[in-house]
Amino acid sequence: MTDIAHTPRSFGQIVDEVLEPSPMQKLRKRMFGNYSFLAGLVIILLILAVALLAPLLAPHDPLETNLSNRLTNPFWHDAKTLEEHPLGTDKVGRDYLSRLIYGAQISLLIGVSTMLISGTIGTILGVTAGYFGGRVDMVINFIINTRLAMPVFLVAMAAVVAFGASLTVVILVLGLFLWDRFAVVMRSITMQARDLDYVKAARAMGCSTPYIIVREIFPNVLGSLTVVATVEMANAILLEAALSFLGFGVQAPTPSWGLMLNEAREYMFFSPWLLALPGACLFFLVLAINLFGDGLRDVTLEKGR
Repeated sequence: MTDIAHTPRSFGQIVDEVLEPSPMQKLRKRMFGNYSFLAGLVIILLILAVALLAPLLAPHDPLETNLSNRLTNPFWHDAKTLEEHPLGTDKVGRDYLSRLIYGAQISLLIGVSTMLISGTIGTILGVTAGYFGGRVDMVINFIINTRLAMPVFLVAMAAVVAFGASLTVVILVLGLFLWDRFAVVMRSITMQARDLDYVKAARAMGCSTPYIIVREIFPNVLGSLTVVATVEMANAILLEAALSFLGFGVQAPTPSWGLMLNEAREYMFFSPWLLALPGACLFFLVLAINLFGDGLRDVTLEKGR
């Protein structure tokens, strides 16, 4: 019988082994081949650039009022407004384009801040429950179930009424009540990762529990964590917009897209663009985050497309 170790290989097999792409090259190929990921990333980067460059891009102060120039039509209704107020003005004469540009800052700030707060809480609880199991898992499961029994929107409204409506209160309330999905996902993935061979080997070598969690388990659950983070970020932005629309979120004169929808309700039949513009901004931002998260899930799979 011919020794397999000394079986001659063809030139093509040798070339394939030499030219086999590295893990980073495979990841890059999956990223540029996933149109959902690219579309979401491009839109997010554009909105982020607008938010960061708001002082340079906004033609006017978003808080400056001019009652003599209120409810000016946008340029497609009146070409004369193209130079001064391209998207018109609101009910108190504030430039609508400037408020939309600065509104991107508020939405991104709320989305990112809420994601960081809720992600930290949920990840700590989920990884702790998944790794230790037993009574620790039972206690944390009880905490998670208690949180799931509380309707976020109603609790957020009650908290805002109790502590006052402001940007800080909205961020804290949403951050402290949107961690359940992080906890559930991290618990499930950690329970799978703790029984893998490399974790058992680290435990047998006498590595400390914090070392195993930080160096062995956390890097392997990071992909799922980022996907959950994008979903919760979009959720937080929509919840803030809903709270502001009902008057329980960001308060005037802060340029929030949800608040702009609230202020435009009474003009929806006479000036529908006052509702359509901030609504479209919210739609594209949330759509981009969801596209990015969906593409990120596919990109981080072990076997790419």
